[in-house]
Amino acid sequence: MFDYSLIHWTTFLTAAILLNLMPGPDMAFILAQTARGGRKAGFSALFGIWTGALMHVLMAAAGLSALLVSSAIALSFVKWVGAVYLIWLGIQAFRSSGTEGGSMTSLSFASPFKIYRQGALVSLLNPKVAVFFLAFLPQFIVEGAGPIWAQLFLHGFLIIGVAAFIEPPLILLSHFVARKIRHHKSVGTWMNRGLGGLFVFLGLKLVVSEK
Repeated sequence: MFDYSLIHWTTFLTAAILLNLMPGPDMAFILAQTARGGRKAGFSALFGIWTGALMHVLMAAAGLSALLVSSAIALSFVKWVGAVYLIWLGIQAFRSSGTEGGSMTSLSFASPFKIYRQGALVSLLNPKVAVFFLAFLPQFIVEGAGPIWAQLFLHGFLIIGVAAFIEPPLILLSHFVARKIRHHKSVGTWMNRGLGGLFVFLGLKLVVSEK
């Protein structure tokens, strides 16, 4: 069971590394929360994103992602809900930019659980993640290597495992940079506005994206 060649693992791990380095709503949310609330907020966001990704992996392994993708109505519903949620997060960032003179320290009061929950929703409500796992994971299924659902789950879980080596250092780097500029109120204000604009852009991009 799970008898794969060296070429198989090399190809998969290379793809997994490149995929984890690609920017998107998940990475933007993690780095934004780190810049706003420090390492604790960043790791709370990270675990939330991983939870949402794991749910997508489980759904792909169970075949639920295929059902979602095959239903235009269901896919559109999830897409619109996810877009509205991202835009709402962007508006929240805009609104918080004026408090306490725009200092970034005023944004660190969200509880870790709230940030974790938001991260899970950002990932779960992104239909592109479901489509991605459904399109990407089957490429690494090897006949005779084990049950299809088990192979899908293994490779999906390993993508999250690769993220564990890539994303934490990015959080630490983001925290270091944010700490250096945190005392500059104007920089904090414009950073919040920039993050708000980024989330609104990602939400609108999700709305206009094709199936």
